[in-house]
Amino acid sequence: MCGIIAYLGGKDVIPILIEGLKRLEYRGYDSAGVAVVQHEKKGVKGQSIQVTKKTGKVSNLESACTNLLSTSSWGIAHTRWATHGAPSDMNSHPHTNGSGDIAVVHNGIIENYESLKKQLIEKGYVFQSETDTEVLAHLIDNVLATVQCETLMEAVRLALTQVEGAYGIAVICTRFPAVLVGARKGSPLIVGVGTDTKEFFMASDASAMIAHTNNVIELEDGDIVELSRDKGHRVLNNRMGTQEVPREIKQLSMKREEIEKGGYKHFMLKEVFDQPRVLKECIRGRIQLKENNIIMGGVEMVKDKLTNAKRIILAACGTSWHACLVGEYLIEHFARIPVEVEYASEFRYKNPILNPESDVLMVISQSGETADTLAAIHEANKRGVLTFGIVNTVGSTISRETKAGVYLHAGPEIGVASTKAFTAQVMVLAMIALKIAKERKTISEMELSRHLEALTNIPDQIQTVLDSIPNEVIGASKVFRYAQNFLYLGRGFNFPVALEGALKLKEISYIHAEGYPAAEMKHGPIALIDAFMPVVFIAPKVDATYDKIKSNIEEVLARRGSIIVITEEDNHDFDKKAEYVFRVPKTMECFMPLLTVIPQQLLSYYIADMRNLDVDRPRNLAKSVTVE
Repeated sequence: MCGIIAYLGGKDVIPILIEGLKRLEYRGYDSAGVAVVQHEKKGVKGQSIQVTKKTGKVSNLESACTNLLSTSSWGIAHTRWATHGAPSDMNSHPHTNGSGDIAVVHNGIIENYESLKKQLIEKGYVFQSETDTEVLAHLIDNVLATVQCETLMEAVRLALTQVEGAYGIAVICTRFPAVLVGARKGSPLIVGVGTDTKEFFMASDASAMIAHTNNVIELEDGDIVELSRDKGHRVLNNRMGTQEVPREIKQLSMKREEIEKGGYKHFMLKEVFDQPRVLKECIRGRIQLKENNIIMGGVEMVKDKLTNAKRIILAACGTSWHACLVGEYLIEHFARIPVEVEYASEFRYKNPILNPESDVLMVISQSGETADTLAAIHEANKRGVLTFGIVNTVGSTISRETKAGVYLHAGPEIGVASTKAFTAQVMVLAMIALKIAKERKTISEMELSRHLEALTNIPDQIQTVLDSIPNEVIGASKVFRYAQNFLYLGRGFNFPVALEGALKLKEISYIHAEGYPAAEMKHGPIALIDAFMPVVFIAPKVDATYDKIKSNIEEVLARRGSIIVITEEDNHDFDKKAEYVFRVPKTMECFMPLLTVIPQQLLSYYIADMRNLDVDRPRNLAKSVTVE
């Protein structure tokens, strides 16, 4: 949701900013803009900021910037996802003060912007946009007009003491030549250090600058950073006044090829086909078959607390919430600990009953920056409850603010619709469930061995699915791309996968879809079934309720519904009943979600692609939701 890229160095800035914005397109946006300092004479005050902003794609902005090439080496850029004010050129970022010598880009929401705006208008400031962000530009200008600030960093720091809300910002001002200032609170922002120590990048996402450097400084909440071509970098923290704080330069493991399509038409398709490799990385070094054990450093840190927990609460949003539902089944099945699954967005508002002695809050987030999930963590931390994070992005805010946790090792996920992160989340939850079960002795050594072996086979079994069914899914997609509604049904471990399948379809194809426990069909949804309602049944024979699912299928057939069945290889019970049958390899019932989700991901992808939609950037959606 929104993206920031900024540059200060010796190279032409526009190509760097435009390339960075293109790398950020996957996050979701409706407009884009740049602000660059036009050189009159290097190092001389009086330079001017030129702002160019366009609604629509970054390519629109790129066309408008052709006359700016090779004129500047200092600037900021942004992709906006509208919160305050409709998408328009005027509401796009960057925003400037009245004289145009300060420019700001901002991710997040200024919650008290109305009161700040009123105060600034009373002081004579004139606003051009409907956004909350423009307040920041005028607020910094007001500080510079009323306080003797020796640095832009100090002016930004004082301005932010008046701000309530979440922000990741980058600021330039021609009164302070060759200086770039950034700050973060509740919204991600990182600094890139070039091979030339006088070259700096700033971005909300490492993918925007990985082509230029993998040396980064991860800013923490409250941090304000000053980047200077002459003085290097320094960091303050707003909670510590003017005292500098050390921030280590780290090397990212991300590689440029990980954020490129690699010959696939879309990132989503690449990420679907990347799952066998991803899950092998996820379990590498963690599942020890010879020792019949699971080693996960983050779990070992809090093993006693997890083992003795009386209740585990799983909280997340979207696809990660569906992974939590699978986790509920897994943890209760193996470890015999009661589990509650919560929408992170609702958690803190329900005044949750939490016991620091016996409760554990586990949160799941691909980005590690999800605002609602962070709020749940803050609530639990405040109550003294152990918080445990399952995240994909190394160094993310959630990974720092939880007391313990594990990484997915899924690599960057660029497609907005999550695929490989979901299967990695379920794989990690399965390992955690088995680890706790082993410590609690709720599973025998023989059964543990069987389940660990089954888990290690999953990546190759996913590869088998990807090798065998795409043509069948393409055939079904040609038929069902015209559908207006879909129903997804499953039971037990596969009920959450039905929810996930429905979510994937509506996210990228804009077809209305709902997921239900199969037994709930008779409690309402059956009224919708007719010849134009495709129904996807997840019906593996290993499912303990298989016979009941077969009965549900008969009920749909009796109402002339179109049937798609996902089941195991060698199961031909539905050959004469279903229009399409997608088969996956056999595994244990508890691990079936890792296989049955694959045909659903492919079905969503191919339907969306055949409808000529932007699969990687579905309308109105953002990859990382960093505001409530």
